[in-house]
Amino acid sequence: MATLIVYYSLEGNTAYAAGEIASRLGADTLRLEPEKAYPDSGFRKFFWGGKSAVMAETPRLRPYAFDPAKYDRVIFGFPVWAGNVTPPIRTFVSENDLKGKRVAAFACESGAGAEKAFGRLKAALGIDKLEAELILIDPKSKPRAENVKKIGDFCDKLRSAP
Repeated sequence: MATLIVYYSLEGNTAYAAGEIASRLGADTLRLEPEKAYPDSGFRKFFWGGKSAVMAETPRLRPYAFDPAKYDRVIFGFPVWAGNVTPPIRTFVSENDLKGKRVAAFACESGAGAEKAFGRLKAALGIDKLEAELILIDPKSKPRAENVKKIGDFCDKLRSAP
């Protein structure tokens, strides 16, 4: 099954997880980058990121190549911002027709909110269920055996899907 991992990463945790998942599944990756970068430190990081997520903004993205006919499955990866998917993911969803694709998602968080974010992703996609969900706690910045196991279980679930 041809799989694409579409992700946004601010601090590297989501990029790390996307790379691990891609290597285990033999998937392609597409890193989304907004034209105007979000602040990556201090109060501004939380203020602008949180505001953008809560307001369901869809920022302009740097050009990317995506051929939906090439993929059967799309896996979304994102850091959780204020219980939401990150705005670049929201932009990608609004710009692309993913009807008929299998969809899974993983979220990286430091606290909580991933379950809410998955719900908002499903609503944006117009679907009731994700094929698989994975929640990781800072997998790059705070490596733990638990995260490695969760990534393995997530990939096993996707590989064994009918």
